[in-house]
Amino acid sequence: TQGEETPVISLERVGRRFGDFVAVHDISFEIRRSEFFSMLGPSGCGKTTLLRMIAGFEDVTSGVLRLEGRDVAGVPPYRRAVNTVFQNYALFPHLSVFDNVAFGPRIRSRQSGEVDRRVREMLEIVRLGDFATRKPSQLSGGQRQRVALARALVNDPSALLLDEPLSALDLELRRQMQLELKRIQRDVGITFVFVTHDQEEALTMSDRIAVMRSGRLEQVGTPEEIYDTPASAFVARFIGSANLIPVTVEKIANGLATLCLPGGRRGEVPTAGRRFDAGTAALLMIRPERLELAACEPPPEVLALPVTCTDMVFQGAMRRCALRDPTGGELIDYLEASRHAPDVVPGAALWVSWHQDAARLLHPDD
Repeated sequence: TQGEETPVISLERVGRRFGDFVAVHDISFEIRRSEFFSMLGPSGCGKTTLLRMIAGFEDVTSGVLRLEGRDVAGVPPYRRAVNTVFQNYALFPHLSVFDNVAFGPRIRSRQSGEVDRRVREMLEIVRLGDFATRKPSQLSGGQRQRVALARALVNDPSALLLDEPLSALDLELRRQMQLELKRIQRDVGITFVFVTHDQEEALTMSDRIAVMRSGRLEQVGTPEEIYDTPASAFVARFIGSANLIPVTVEKIANGLATLCLPGGRRGEVPTAGRRFDAGTAALLMIRPERLELAACEPPPEVLALPVTCTDMVFQGAMRRCALRDPTGGELIDYLEASRHAPDVVPGAALWVSWHQDAARLLHPDD
């Protein structure tokens, strides 16, 4: 058996070409045992192609892809220790829930008693023990989803690959299934590799996330790392809401960048070990919830910008406040709806400020 330290899936400079088109460029990362790992990005970024390469449905045209430490070049899908759950679930309509789940173990010629025990165990984990005799047509979308999961998990794969499996469900059911999927993954202890373009889905369920763009890997990290310390302006924009303020780097000293902010105010922020050259343009990223809004000017040593409130939208627990800086740049701040803020009305002249550690300096997108 493989040791706990061996990654279940390992990619070393993996690429995929279709003629002259490069769908996946030199991607490298590892997926650990018992990890819920998501590949996140907009449509066409290469995430499904990458999942299909892991499954064996697409060839690797460069680099090395390993499952359980072994190079799987040329190994067909049915001989790989992974199972895939597709968007359409692909259940057999004429078979009962029990027989759908039992299909895999039976074609592997497992003993009847062992198959029955394993199938019932799996149906209990996905909370469908009382639905064993029903046909797929008698189930809801969420129940069919769980049958597909049970059928994929019953064969004890090293990893379960999920290609946007919640996309066909309505919003409320999708949110319920996000929590169900995470619970099932914890209960069975198997590595889940989940493809999605939905940032909320990825943040809710994942232990780690790989963010992709145009066939390239932008960043791999925990949801907190991806959200709080994005590696690029693309990641900052794609994950949650982000204020990206254009600034000029005036000088670098002792790990701090002195910046000229829109309207001429200056301030310092940490470079976080990243290289910036004096005199170049950069972007200052601040999440809306880290901004503080006030009617009076803060002291000069505080990082701040004069702004004008342009709009206020009620969003239940929060009010979304649209702001404009001195150069016409747009900013967003979220205010608790219960907080009385009489000064914050459309047309009001205000100040936004933030703590030094709330800001992250980024290079402009390539």
